[in-house]
Amino acid sequence: MFKKSFAGVVGALALGLASVAAMAADAPAKSVGGVLVGANGMTLYTFDKDAANSGKSACSGPCATAWPPLMAAAADQPMGSYTIVTRDDGAKQWAYKGKPLYFFQSDKAASDRNGDNFKDVWHVIKE
Repeated sequence: MFKKSFAGVVGALALGLASVAAMAADAPAKSVGGVLVGANGMTLYTFDKDAANSGKSACSGPCATAWPPLMAAAADQPMGSYTIVTRDDGAKQWAYKGKPLYFFQSDKAASDRNGDNFKDVWHVIKE
């Protein structure tokens, strides 16, 4: 009887770990070198003018050209610390801990962090 119960517990744990791994794989960003990056490996930033948990982005027009948003697909769903905000044009954008996420157009390589502390309002997200 113990062997059957133990096998059941091990199976349940394996399923749980597989679910966590799948969720992490589906997350819109990951931590690399202590900083959040998008699936493309490029550094992600937050903008001080975005109010946390407001559900909105304060960066549009020329701002969004220089700081492209990390867009969410229509089927994407919030997960863990990641939520989705609606932009002024109705498009969906990923947010981390309530703050919309952006790339910086001047970052050309995955290790670039040229936007960190840009004009004292743009910051990398440190994990």
